[in-house]
Amino acid sequence: MPQAKSGDKVKVHYTGKLTDGTLFDTSEGKAPLEFVIGENKLLKPFENACIGLEPEQSVEINIAAEDGYGPRHEQLVSKIPIAELPAELNPEPGMKLQVKAPDGRHFIIKVIDKTEEEIIVDANHDLAGQDLVFNITLVEIV
Repeated sequence: MPQAKSGDKVKVHYTGKLTDGTLFDTSEGKAPLEFVIGENKLLKPFENACIGLEPEQSVEINIAAEDGYGPRHEQLVSKIPIAELPAELNPEPGMKLQVKAPDGRHFIIKVIDKTEEEIIVDANHDLAGQDLVFNITLVEIV
């Protein structure tokens, strides 16, 4: 039976959990995730874990925070005066907003708190600072 290798387009089912067992993402009940191994569109350890798998074979991997979404950076938590926001925007905790940096890049920030005068936002990835556990099953090599 063929084994997946770098450069192969593959389809996988996966379940992602934190080390305490909290589920943060899964493809179960959805179409399998399709990607090319080695294009680095996903976390590198995730892609590398698929190398050598045969269809229907599964693997469980642990990804340390520094190899996943990196450490949390408290300097990415900031306060924005509500007066500086567009009038039509009514941000609430949990809401995610797309913002444009001075260099033209776009990124997502999450509103984590709100007072009468300001909102507190976090530009860290939701999984920053977290060790991750993935169960991956190779569905097919396309």
